[in-house]
Amino acid sequence: MTAPILLTCLLAATSLSQASDGWKTVFDGESLAGWTTVGGRYDGKAVWTVEEGAIVGREGAGHAGGLIYTERDYGDFVIELDAWISYPFDSGVFVRMRPDGKKGAQLTLDYRPNGEVGGIYADGYYYHNPAPKEDWVRDGWNKVKVRCAGQPMHLSMWLNGVLVTDYLLPEDGGNWARTGKIGLQVHGGSTAPPTSKVMFRNVRVRELPPNAGKYWEQDRMGHKSLTAAGEAMGWRALFNGEDLTGWDAAGDGSGYRVKDGNLEFLTAGSSPHLATEKDYTDFQLRMDFQTSAMANSGLFLRASRAGGNPAFSGCEIQILDDFNWEKETGSKLKPYQFSGGLYGSVAPAVTNALKPLGEWNTYVVTYKGSRILTVLNGRILYDVDTLELKPEQGAAWKDRAATGFIGLQRHAPGGAVEGDAYARFRNIYIREF
Repeated sequence: MTAPILLTCLLAATSLSQASDGWKTVFDGESLAGWTTVGGRYDGKAVWTVEEGAIVGREGAGHAGGLIYTERDYGDFVIELDAWISYPFDSGVFVRMRPDGKKGAQLTLDYRPNGEVGGIYADGYYYHNPAPKEDWVRDGWNKVKVRCAGQPMHLSMWLNGVLVTDYLLPEDGGNWARTGKIGLQVHGGSTAPPTSKVMFRNVRVRELPPNAGKYWEQDRMGHKSLTAAGEAMGWRALFNGEDLTGWDAAGDGSGYRVKDGNLEFLTAGSSPHLATEKDYTDFQLRMDFQTSAMANSGLFLRASRAGGNPAFSGCEIQILDDFNWEKETGSKLKPYQFSGGLYGSVAPAVTNALKPLGEWNTYVVTYKGSRILTVLNGRILYDVDTLELKPEQGAAWKDRAATGFIGLQRHAPGGAVEGDAYARFRNIYIREF
């Protein structure tokens, strides 16, 4: 009797291990128990069935789309599933879906000629991601994993074991939900053949521990400090709030001061910019800035150390007193010269995102390959492939540095400034891809 007893113990131990790792199967392979088609904001008339151990979604009458949701809500979690999508057809994985107006988000599985796999959509695109579609296995099963954590959400997606999406949504970018249902989509409205469908199987969820997505603590003055979760996700401070460690000041180095945890640009001094000691290629950067009247500055990215204007050896995201510049100088700004503009190349799509003088603004910039996405105070200014741009000023993008320093421009203010500092910076953090 020893062998059967030992086998029973081993099986019990195995079951305990499977349960203790936190994964829970949310689709039994036989029914839609635990799932619903209502209560998650994007309800619809898609047709959902169970066939051969998979959840199957098809368009309803009149090419109607819709979602099927988990009955229970989730906050911070990881979901894994196998997905099969007809070509051409549009689907997606939705997170934190609610009917009360709070915003969740979608990781796109848009398998159509101009679709995106791994884009992030929430009443508009927050992150374009056209490349991963080329790695989708046509007429086959694909393994999809999505991680959702934090407030605002940090969304990551893996396709067949490869990380293809890794994006922290902007802090003021929407009325983000903290919890909600997980949804699977049939987009609807397509011209796909009537036999088109999407299938999901092996669907399981693992809830994450509390604060898994809390990357910063913030004090009463608004200064952020990294949490253990933030460090684990790869975030690093570029400015320590105490001195210019990690930065080089161009020229004679004059014109800067660290005061009350902020980096200040002074009216007196002649240094043209600060540059990180390290070079960067692909990254997401977040930074707070505050300006006074007639301020003129900018954020340099991938600027070359070989010389030349950093705005064009790499690129510059403009920082300017949009409110007074034209009136006080008697000049007419080009569209790309307003705050948020990709200098010489792209005007900001939103012209009212900048906060009044003296208030803190936040840039979140994602630069990956040739694609740059800039968000100001939660508003998307542009999301462009730089190789497709024809700059009005500066070198062609194909001739610019592929890696380089991050810099802060200390341009002379355009007129009288109240006080001895015209720009301040804080909470400068970067996460490399």
